[in-house]
Amino acid sequence: MNTEQNPLPEKFPAPLPTVEEEIPAKENKDVWVKVGLIAGAIVVIALLVGSIVLLLQSGSETTAKVRDIFIIFMALEFLIIGLALVILIIQLARLINLLQNEVKPILDSTNETANTLRGTTQFLSDHLVEPVIKLNEYLASLQSLLKVFRSKGR
Repeated sequence: MNTEQNPLPEKFPAPLPTVEEEIPAKENKDVWVKVGLIAGAIVVIALLVGSIVLLLQSGSETTAKVRDIFIIFMALEFLIIGLALVILIIQLARLINLLQNEVKPILDSTNETANTLRGTTQFLSDHLVEPVIKLNEYLASLQSLLKVFRSKGR
């Protein structure tokens, strides 16, 4: 194997594609999605226009049948929307129950723990840290005093 031609050993995997190489693929996908949505909208509009033209040309009996079918579809749609609203209200009630019975006690417990920790740190500050600082202060004063006496003794 010639190291001048291929400096990397064969056991290394191929390099991953860079971000710049992945962006055009995503943009291409977005373009196709937009084209599909526009084509779908055009087809729906064409079907609506065609249906209106056919209904205007047909007799009143055909128009009445189409009207009845449309009313049935609208009733089914309202039924589905009502069912979705009932499910939404049930889910909202379950969420409120979860917040009141599970999350609130956890928050109360966390708040109590934080208050206990605050008290513990205050206690340690008063009874451990302050005496150590005062001791260090006294030792530094004593050390300075000893330096003064040593320098006068010489």
